[in-house]
Amino acid sequence: MSKHPAQLDFFLQPLFPVRQAAVTIDIERFRAKLKRAMAQAIRECPHSREVVAARMAQYLGLPSLSKTTLDAYTAESKASHDISLVRFKAFVRATGALWLWDLIVSEDGLIILEGDEARLAEIARLQQEQRALAQELKALRSTPINIKRRGR
Repeated sequence: MSKHPAQLDFFLQPLFPVRQAAVTIDIERFRAKLKRAMAQAIRECPHSREVVAARMAQYLGLPSLSKTTLDAYTAESKASHDISLVRFKAFVRATGALWLWDLIVSEDGLIILEGDEARLAEIARLQQEQRALAQELKALRSTPINIKRRGR
């Protein structure tokens, strides 16, 4: 049975969830989460690990970057091999996994907007401001204005 187009989905996840910053940073949990996500990005990427490593090297201006280094960045057992921000950016570009940026900032209460999503957010902000101004005008208009004529 198909649902009516006006019927809302009870389990629908918001496209732009409102997030709160985590009070503490659990660096071990974050490290494991990032490494798992990077491994997932490689699995979902149409390129092999060797090609991803070569593309990263190209973005970084390096002669090469080994598959072993890439494996260390994604292995949860290699806690001493954290990826730098510069290399992470090259990794995101090499895999095309832009969603990784959102994963990184989510625990700080932030969300990543891409392209026209930022314009949509600005439209909503301006509409909110417009409503606030309309309410202020309504309040001002609700009070009678007494103009006193000054004699000449």
